[in-house]
Amino acid sequence: MQGPLSSLKVLDFSTLLPGPFASLLLADMGAQVLRIESPTRPDLLRTMPPHDQGISASHAYLNRNKRSLTLDLKRPEAVDVVKRLVADHDIVLEQFRPGVMDRLGLGYSALKAINPRLIYVAITGYGQTGPYRARAGHDINYLALAGLASQTGREGSGPLPLSVQVADVAGGSLHGVIGLLAAVVARQQTGHGQFVDISMTDCAFSLNGLAGAGALAAGLEPEPEGHFLNGGSYYDYYRSREGRWFSVGSLEPVFMKTLCEALGRPELAKRGLSPERSDQQALKAELQIEFERRSFEELEALFAGVDACVEPVLRFSEAVDHPQLQARQVVMPVPRGDGSSQLQMACPIKFEDGLPEARHIGVALGAHNDEVLKTLQFSDAEIETLRRTGVLG
Repeated sequence: MQGPLSSLKVLDFSTLLPGPFASLLLADMGAQVLRIESPTRPDLLRTMPPHDQGISASHAYLNRNKRSLTLDLKRPEAVDVVKRLVADHDIVLEQFRPGVMDRLGLGYSALKAINPRLIYVAITGYGQTGPYRARAGHDINYLALAGLASQTGREGSGPLPLSVQVADVAGGSLHGVIGLLAAVVARQQTGHGQFVDISMTDCAFSLNGLAGAGALAAGLEPEPEGHFLNGGSYYDYYRSREGRWFSVGSLEPVFMKTLCEALGRPELAKRGLSPERSDQQALKAELQIEFERRSFEELEALFAGVDACVEPVLRFSEAVDHPQLQARQVVMPVPRGDGSSQLQMACPIKFEDGLPEARHIGVALGAHNDEVLKTLQFSDAEIETLRRTGVLG
């Protein structure tokens, strides 16, 4: 089985999380992904703890099913290798600051002259234009500037650092894949590729969704605990007796009715309809009392058999064991290459025709140097010269 994207050949120059997560999705769906990596400045993801048998678990996951070629892009011989690859690869994914690839002689204009069908996706913090185009940043900064962080947390404690990199993944990775595949569809109609500019800040800004729409159209500034979906209503988290948490999403009247009946407080249901913030806070206090009267196990059992949009807040290890996630096969074994395997999160996209089996975890730096160069008709002597002169590291 080849997968729905088996016709795509991707040169991946990205590091850390946004680009590698995007190319992981592509590789899982069958795309042929070749990572171009620096031999002198390895991706920090390769050293990030924790490690499993000496290999970074993050690298092993995010770079599965991908090949690795080391090239010192500051060397003209390395640039020539990339240009030869571009003649046969129709997609480039990179994550450098704007202008870096141009200075290396590998920008979009230079590469599309070799392959007019080339789709060139650049994922950056702030995009290719604007006063912040060359500014450094990370996920927390993009969320801050996009107006998302200001709506998280509680009024008295300020924004929360999230455990999931929303701007990196939902902003950069997912929008990068969407833009890339849209450009592939357009190329089928026009015959030529194009440059795709992905700003993680722009994409994070678009995730403001409901609150952002209200701010722009109705002038309602989103604040922490300021609207129904960020703690301003009973749609919230509640502690059990021993201090574990439950999520309550019983927004619709039928679910609110079921929730209150399950807790033995049916009279509270009508109070959920009030838009007044003081009423919502009073209702939350009553619900919290009822949750704290029961243990986590009691609450799990209580809500397991009813449709009330109430679910326990699970630890990651508990999520792995949850029957729903197990039924969806969200975890799979991936070959290490030595006969053993490592458990990893599976591709979450389900296709009727299925996906190809995972081939291997993230490989060693430059693991495919000889293999790739031989496909470009380099002789053994030429490969040895590239290695000896530091082009390959």
